[in-house]
Amino acid sequence: MRWTLKPIPESHKVETLEKALQVNSLIATLLVQRGIESFDEARQFFRPGLDDLHDPFLMKDMDKAVIRIEKAISQNETILVYGDYDVDGTTAVALMASYLRTRTENVATYIPDRYNEGYGISFKGIDFAKDNDITLIVALDCGVKAIDQVAYAKEKGIDFIICDHHRPGECIPAAIAVLDPKRKDCNYPYKELCGCGVGFKLIQALALREGRTLESIISYLDLVAIAIGADIVPITGENRIMAYFGLHIINSHPRTGIQALIAQIKKRELTITDVVFIIAPRINAAGRMKHGDHAVTLLTETSYSLAEKYAAEIETYNTDRRDADKQITQEALAQIEAQKEQDRLTTVVYKETWHKGVIGIVASRLTETYYRPTLVFTKSGEKLAASARSVSGFDVYNALEACSVYIEQFGGHKYAAGLTLKEENYEAFKQAFEDEVSKTINRNLLTPEIKIDARIDLKQIDVKLWRIIKQFAPFGPGNMTPIFMTDALIDTGFGKCVGEDQTHLRLTVTQPHQGNEKFVAIGFGMGDKLDLVSDKKPFNAVYSIDENEWQGRKSLQLKLRDIKG
Repeated sequence: MRWTLKPIPESHKVETLEKALQVNSLIATLLVQRGIESFDEARQFFRPGLDDLHDPFLMKDMDKAVIRIEKAISQNETILVYGDYDVDGTTAVALMASYLRTRTENVATYIPDRYNEGYGISFKGIDFAKDNDITLIVALDCGVKAIDQVAYAKEKGIDFIICDHHRPGECIPAAIAVLDPKRKDCNYPYKELCGCGVGFKLIQALALREGRTLESIISYLDLVAIAIGADIVPITGENRIMAYFGLHIINSHPRTGIQALIAQIKKRELTITDVVFIIAPRINAAGRMKHGDHAVTLLTETSYSLAEKYAAEIETYNTDRRDADKQITQEALAQIEAQKEQDRLTTVVYKETWHKGVIGIVASRLTETYYRPTLVFTKSGEKLAASARSVSGFDVYNALEACSVYIEQFGGHKYAAGLTLKEENYEAFKQAFEDEVSKTINRNLLTPEIKIDARIDLKQIDVKLWRIIKQFAPFGPGNMTPIFMTDALIDTGFGKCVGEDQTHLRLTVTQPHQGNEKFVAIGFGMGDKLDLVSDKKPFNAVYSIDENEWQGRKSLQLKLRDIKG
C-alpha cells in the first residue's frame, strides 16, 4: 500500500480554529482538512440542523414537478412511482409512495425486473402504466437519459417527472420536470445528492407548498440515510445533515420494515458503516436474487407481523446472494489465473451462467484483489451485461465512454457503472478497454493508497480525543474516519494471530521513546504480517482509533490499516 500523508493545513487557519473552539491543534487540523475553518462551520459540522437544508425550489424544474403532482392529486389521477431495483432506487420508491399515500389513495409502485427489463425506465413499465390508465409516472434514481422512453410515454398520454442524480447526456428527456442537480442548467447549491435524496427534496417541496414544516417529514430520512450509505455518495453538505438525522430515526423510531430488519440482525445502535454493510446488502438482495418489489413492500409495510415475514424472506435472499457471490468470485479468480492476465492493467472476465444479480459485488471483490479497473460480464438475454468497478482516482465512466463504439448501453458513476453489449463485440471491447485504461491511468493508482490525516504519538490518544472524533460521524466519502500514523512502535511480546482461521493480527503496542502508553491493536486480515513485529522489532503503523467493549468494560484500541517494518 502507498502511504500518503495529507498536506499539513496552513498554521494560521489551525491556530484560529484552536482558539475559536478551545480544542487542541490535532482536532483543529482534522477539521481544517475537512474544510471547516470557522466557529460557525464547526457548529454546523458537529450540530447539523434541518434549517441548513437548502430550499428545494432552488432545483431546476421543482416548481413544475410540484404543480403537476398537485394537479394529479386534485384530479384523482393514479400516480405510478417508478424506481431502480438497487438500494437507492427501492428506498426512493418507498419514500415517495409512503409520502404520496398520505395525500391520495391513488398511488402504485413499479420496480423493473433486473433480468427481463434491465436498468432504468423500460418500455414494459410504460405499457404497464398505459394498461392501468396511469397518466403520471414519477421516476426515481433513473430516467435522466431515457429520451426515447419518455417520448414513447408522451405518445400514450403519460407524463413523466424524473428525479435522478446521474450525469445527464447532451439532451434532457422531454418530461414535465427533470430534477437532477447534475444538470448543467441547474443552479442547485449541492450537487452530490443520491436518487432518494432528490426524492426527499421533492417531498420537501410538496410539504412546503402545503404549509407543512420540515419536522413533519423528518421520519422519511431513515430511508435517505440508508440510500446515502449504500450509494457511497459524499457525506458532506446536505447529505451529512440527512444522514445524521436519518441515523437518529433508524436508532430511535425506524419505520416498521426497518425495525423488522434490525430485529433480524440483533444489533443495538447502528452506525453508517452498519447501514452500508448490514442493512443495505439485505435490501439489495431482493432485487439481486428475486425482485426489487420485495424491498419496497417491506419498506412501506405498516403491520409489524407482516414486516417480520417480509424481513425473514429477505434474509433468505441475502444468504443466497452470499453463496452465489462466493462461488462466482472463486470462478472469476480461477479464470484470471488460468488466462495469465496478471500483467494487464484491467480485469475483464465473462461466464454466461454467472448470476447477473451479484456480478457487481464480484467486480468489487476482484478490484480489492488485483486493484485495477474491473468488469464482470454475464449473459443477459441476447446480449452480455457487465458491472464495472474502478480504483480510487480513476474515472471508469469516462473510460467506458471512450469505448462506446462497442457498447449498446451504459450508465453510472466515476467508480461504478453498468453496460450491455453484443457478444460478438466482447473481445474487441475487452482490448479497447485495456488500451484506453493503459493510455489514461496514472500507474500509481494501481497501488492502493491510504490517506493519513496526521502523524501522532501514542501519548496523544486519550478518551477526550476519542469523544470528539466520535462526533465527526457519520463518516463516508468527503469525511472519512480519521487515519493516523505512528512511528517506532514495538509489540510488547503478546502479538499473535487470532480468529477462526488465524488470519487476523492482535498486538499490544507501545512507543518506548515517547512514554509508557500501551494499546491493543487489531489488524483484520493481517495475520501474515506477524513476522514484521515479532522479537520486538520496531515498526510503523497506520490505523484508526476504535473502542472495544469486553465484559462491560470499554477501552480504546487501534484498528490497524497497514504496518511496515
